[in-house]
Amino acid sequence: MATAELAAQVQDDLVHLRRDLHQIPETGLTLPRTQERVLAELDGLPLEITTGSEPLSSVTAVLRGTAGSERAVLLRGDMDALPVVENSGEPFAANGDTMHACGHDLHTAMLIGAARVLSAERDHLAGDVVFMFQPGEEGYDGARHMVEAGVLDAAGRRVDSAFAIHVTSSLLPAGYFASRSGTIMSAADTLRVTVRGAGGHGSSPHRAKDPIPAACEMVTALQTFVTRRFDIFDPVVVTVGAFHAGTKYNVIPDTASFEATVRSYSGAAHERLLSEITGVCTGIGTAYGLEVDADIEELYPITVNAAEQVDLARTSVADEHGEDRWVTLPNPMSGSEDFSRVLDAVPGVMVFLGATPPARDAATAPFNHSPEAAFDDSVMADGVTLYADFALRALSAGR
Repeated sequence: MATAELAAQVQDDLVHLRRDLHQIPETGLTLPRTQERVLAELDGLPLEITTGSEPLSSVTAVLRGTAGSERAVLLRGDMDALPVVENSGEPFAANGDTMHACGHDLHTAMLIGAARVLSAERDHLAGDVVFMFQPGEEGYDGARHMVEAGVLDAAGRRVDSAFAIHVTSSLLPAGYFASRSGTIMSAADTLRVTVRGAGGHGSSPHRAKDPIPAACEMVTALQTFVTRRFDIFDPVVVTVGAFHAGTKYNVIPDTASFEATVRSYSGAAHERLLSEITGVCTGIGTAYGLEVDADIEELYPITVNAAEQVDLARTSVADEHGEDRWVTLPNPMSGSEDFSRVLDAVPGVMVFLGATPPARDAATAPFNHSPEAAFDDSVMADGVTLYADFALRALSAGR
C-alpha cells in the first residue's frame, strides 16, 4: 500500500490524539503527561524505545529496517508548549496559562503517525529510522540535551541525515510545504544590560548619576549599530523587549536594565555580534561615567538546510502531492530553532507545513505563539506522508 494511503488511514486517530495533547500542554524539559501519552501510542510497534533521564522527558524510538543497509535517518518532532493563555476559540482549547501555540501537538501526533506508517512499511526500509520526540524546544535547548544524550547515535551509529516538519498557523495555505537550501532560520542570542548609577531626587539630577538616559541611548545606538556595522544583505536584528528602571516619577534610580533578542543569519555576522555588541553599551556607559554590566548569551545557532536533503523533500512533495504544493522560500524565516543543533552535526532539512484554518486568511491569520493561533489538523496526513516518504527515500539513496 502506498505511503499516502497508509497516512490517510491514521488521520482520524491522529486528529483525536492531537486534540487530546492540545488539552494537556506542558512546558520546558519535563513533560510527564505528554511523554506518557507518546509511549502509550507507540506501544505495540516494533520499536526500540528509550526515555531521557530526569529532568528530560524525551522519547527516542528506533525502527530497524529489514531491507538491508547500514544507513540511518532521524525524524524529529518537538512536544512542548508555551506559557500562553489560549484564546483560539477552539472547542478543545486548553484551560490555564499554558498553550500549544506553536503547533508542537501536531508535530508529536504526526511523528507518531510516521512511526505507525513506517512500521507497516518496515520491509521496504533500507536502513533504520530514529524517531526523536523532543521536549524543551521553546527556549530550553532540548535538542542539545538529546544530542548530548546520544540521540544521533541511537541506531548504533551516527544517523546519515535528519528531517523535521514545523507547522504554521498563517503565512502558508493549509497543505503547502515550504523550505530552502542554506540558512532557513536565524541564530538567536539574548543581550542583557544593567546600567549602574547613583540615585537621587528628580529635581536635582546633577547630584545623582542617572542611568536612564544612558540606557535609552544604548537602545537607540544598538539600532544604529546593526545598520551601520553590518551588510544590509546579511541582516542583523536587535529588538529590545524589556526595559526596567525606577519606581516613581521624581526619583532617579540607582540602576536601569534592559534585555534584547538578537538575530543573525550568517556565521560571520553572528561572530561579529558576539564580539562587538556589548562594547556599544559599555562604551556609552563610560561616556556617562557609569558602570555597565553587559552580557550576550548564545541561545540557538543558525539553522542550515543541506541542499541535497532539500531536494529530497521537494521531490517527495512533488511526487506525492504535486509540484504546486512546494514553495521555495526566497529568504530565511526570522525565528530560531534548536533543530539547528541536529543540523550542525548531520545534513538534513526543516520543512514548513501550512496549517492555516480554512476560515482564516494565511496572509493575516495570527502567527505561531499568538494566544489566538489555531491550526488545521486536516494537514496531518500530508505531514505523516512526508515524514515517512523522506525516510524511505533518504535510506534508499545510500544504496
